[in-house]
Amino acid sequence: MKRDFAGLRGEFDLLVCGGGIYGAWTAYDAALRGLKVALVEQGDWAGATSSSSSKLIHGGLRYLETYDFKLVRKALKERRLLLRIAPHRVWPLRFGVPVYADSRNGTLLLKAGLTLYDTLAGFPGEPMRHHHFWKREFAVHFPFLNEGGLHGGFTYGDAQTDDARLVLELVAGALAHGAVCVNYARLLAWNEQDGKVCGAAVQDKVSGETLQVRAGQCVSTAGQWTTATAQGRAWCRLSKGIHLVLPALPTGEAILLTSKKDGRVFFIIPWYGRTLLGTTDTDYRGDIDNVTVEEADIEYLLDAANGYLKQAWTKADVIGSYAGVRVMKQSDAAHPSAASRDWELKTAGNGLHHAIGGKLTSAREDAAVIVDTVCAQLGVDVACASKKQRLPWAPQQQFAAWTTDTISKAQRLGIDADSAMWLMRRHGMRVERVFDIVAEAPQLAVRIVAGLPFIYADLLLCAREEMVVHLSDLLRRRLPLLILARPDAVELRHFAELLAPALGWDERRVAQEVEGCIS
Repeated sequence: MKRDFAGLRGEFDLLVCGGGIYGAWTAYDAALRGLKVALVEQGDWAGATSSSSSKLIHGGLRYLETYDFKLVRKALKERRLLLRIAPHRVWPLRFGVPVYADSRNGTLLLKAGLTLYDTLAGFPGEPMRHHHFWKREFAVHFPFLNEGGLHGGFTYGDAQTDDARLVLELVAGALAHGAVCVNYARLLAWNEQDGKVCGAAVQDKVSGETLQVRAGQCVSTAGQWTTATAQGRAWCRLSKGIHLVLPALPTGEAILLTSKKDGRVFFIIPWYGRTLLGTTDTDYRGDIDNVTVEEADIEYLLDAANGYLKQAWTKADVIGSYAGVRVMKQSDAAHPSAASRDWELKTAGNGLHHAIGGKLTSAREDAAVIVDTVCAQLGVDVACASKKQRLPWAPQQQFAAWTTDTISKAQRLGIDADSAMWLMRRHGMRVERVFDIVAEAPQLAVRIVAGLPFIYADLLLCAREEMVVHLSDLLRRRLPLLILARPDAVELRHFAELLAPALGWDERRVAQEVEGCIS
């Protein structure tokens, strides 16, 4: 993946502005259909909401309470598809749902809901089907939960991903099919001819150069920045969600819980050897360029979780945190948790298409609708291929055999099994490039942080090949060390100096990048 701002010169069939999950899927889908595509992002790929999710590919069990069966069915269909076309990128994750004496939903209601969930999923096989457990069995699954008042519980299947790397892989796929994709390329203005949008003025935030990008069709997948205009504010409702990173719990399964304070759903999720706790769901009217985690957010989530845990978490246990803003369709719902998560495509009077709302899980199908619309406007009759095509980094051979062979090779190179598993999930078949680095420099097989499954060779590959502009790109989205660990200034300088030759940084740039990660 090479950054080429000059490649934006010329005429394109489609210009996509916004490099989150919707922009990435749209560019990838359009490139697969043979369109000439440009994708620009003002910051880093997945630099906002698309790297601030709960990292789940799921149907949304809680949406059954609002009778949003259509959305749940759609998301479950996409979950099944993604597990098939991207087994390295999307993997099964079971969830537990405890039933207490004071639970809002009792055993019978949960049984009915989970049976419906399985039905909407097309009667899935054993890894996804729900199961009921009585108190003693459930407590064995989740030994960290309070047992007072516990009647039992259920487990059911959903799936997990690394959201930032999913976006990155789609961008890589678009590039491989001829698209021009540039991060740190800021939209200055949409250009119009005869009242119709015909491209945009785009500025390179690295060099300062400005280009006029010409395109037959233009799509804005700008997420929260859609609300920068009065028209966008009329279309969108924003909701802030935060997550806390906490120490690992003794389970490989996740938990779905409801806050005893207000009944809102939140998750406790294993991720990269840590635990994600989230999310909040509150209306957001603040600065769209600076979304932060506030003390009240932290206190809310800790209080909600501690209502269920044998050993309470404190603020001192919080390793990291992150915040994101969801875009939803405008609604009259009293609380954002009751607003629809479904998606729609708006087309302005000047012909500019806007993606509004949506979910990480269903973004592929929604992007296909966007590209269908674009193709119709261009007079191109080419069907969507993204539902049949394996993701770009997916191994071509049978996945179980590939997994066994790859872990065996990793261990022969001195890479521990847990790090090897996460390397496969992070890089897919590109993991061989990590192995090549370790073969040349065996000392790079060691972990960067003892408790996290990241090795130095992974860090180096990302720096060399994944369009990194800033140290924060590398340590927040390529490898999420900034939220999973607490690197200090000395450690950050160590990383920057190690990677400086690959990134062409001098001493002054190293100091700037370290400061950028601290501030």
